[in-house]
Amino acid sequence: MTNSSSVQQNFSIEFFPPRTPEGVEKLRATRAKLAALKPAYFSVTFGAGGSTQAGTRDTVLEIRKEGYDAAPHLSCIGRSREELRAILDEYKAHGIRRLVALRGDLPSGYGAVGHDAGEFHHANELIEFIRAETGDWFHIETAAYPEMHPQAKSPQEDLRNFVRKVQAGADSAITQYFYNADAYFRFVEDARAAGVVVPIVAGIMPITNYTQLTRFSDMCGAEIPRWIRLKLASYGDDTESIRAFGLDVVTGLCEKLLAGGAPGLHFYTLNQAAPTTAIWQRLVRQA
Repeated sequence: MTNSSSVQQNFSIEFFPPRTPEGVEKLRATRAKLAALKPAYFSVTFGAGGSTQAGTRDTVLEIRKEGYDAAPHLSCIGRSREELRAILDEYKAHGIRRLVALRGDLPSGYGAVGHDAGEFHHANELIEFIRAETGDWFHIETAAYPEMHPQAKSPQEDLRNFVRKVQAGADSAITQYFYNADAYFRFVEDARAAGVVVPIVAGIMPITNYTQLTRFSDMCGAEIPRWIRLKLASYGDDTESIRAFGLDVVTGLCEKLLAGGAPGLHFYTLNQAAPTTAIWQRLVRQA
């Protein structure tokens, strides 16, 4: 890491749309604290099958009104061309210039992709549609999986899927979170060998709750290295020790990634300010 400004330019923060009035107020307070770090933009997730579409839009537009750049997630599962076109038109009208384009998760009760899943089945199809409809208006982020997408048949297939998304028009990528820096660097190396030249930003998940982390990781296929898992388990209900250890681990990971050439960091905050702020402050101090 050379200096704090170089990270600020590529430092981004992700929220999920709150579902209650209390959650809305809490996120406003969280956002105010994280805005002080001057991230390049805030992104807002999109629920399975578009279940939080209104919440995503409302949160993104509120962020925009506050004067910050905002990037809504856009999923194609369960969406028609007309619905997607209307969403894109609304975001354009409000001056939104960045999107995170994803296939998205199937909501509960849906069949496999291809049955009742809408007109698009893969993220590259969504990206192609966005480009056809809006030209170069949006900077399009797509997803990357250093440890392989959980539904991919092989790392080779997963890499080919990623290449297709970039060829469809993605400007840059954000990875799933991980704790093995070598997996990230190898993925980037393989992507470059396959002709991908867009920035691949590292996704970062702060560690604050062992039970929650294992649940998320089991669902998304992110590996928790055995030494980290055992150390976290050994703390039991000692949340202070878990957070202190997690801060050390994730800060060290960020330092290694930046030193190794990662173009930036994208923090999955889970709508909490303190963990990301603590990591950021350490990185700046050690710059």
